[in-house]
Amino acid sequence: MQWTRDEYTLTDDTQRIDLDAACALLQSTYWADKRPREVITKSIEHSLCFGLFHEGTQVGFARAVTDYATFAWICDVIISPEHRGDGLGKWLVECVIAHPELQDCTQLLRTKDAHTLYERFGFTRSQCMRRGNSPDLCPLPSST
Repeated sequence: MQWTRDEYTLTDDTQRIDLDAACALLQSTYWADKRPREVITKSIEHSLCFGLFHEGTQVGFARAVTDYATFAWICDVIISPEHRGDGLGKWLVECVIAHPELQDCTQLLRTKDAHTLYERFGFTRSQCMRRGNSPDLCPLPSST
């Protein structure tokens, strides 16, 4: 699918994802700053991905890890700093959660920030259980 807004194009065509741009965007975040390129590549290959382009240059990214039947974990939502402030993050999330392939799924996400952004779309805060060492999934409670 493809959406347009002014000079921006959003697509779910994984073949159009600019891997260098996606890696740069993700590695600039608190949750994926240490994620190796190989892991980012594999995660893109196994997810429903969204690339946001401004006049042909990728400036945003998001992905949904899903089985297309029961759940979709929306993650790695990022807009390049120079393109923030014009509602592109809201538009990206809106398109992701409205994607036809995700309509029968319970949609989940975890975030340390931007709660009000996601609450506008009907997400509610909840507890999370986890197993493993990946800090970007769910922060562990502090032991102090």
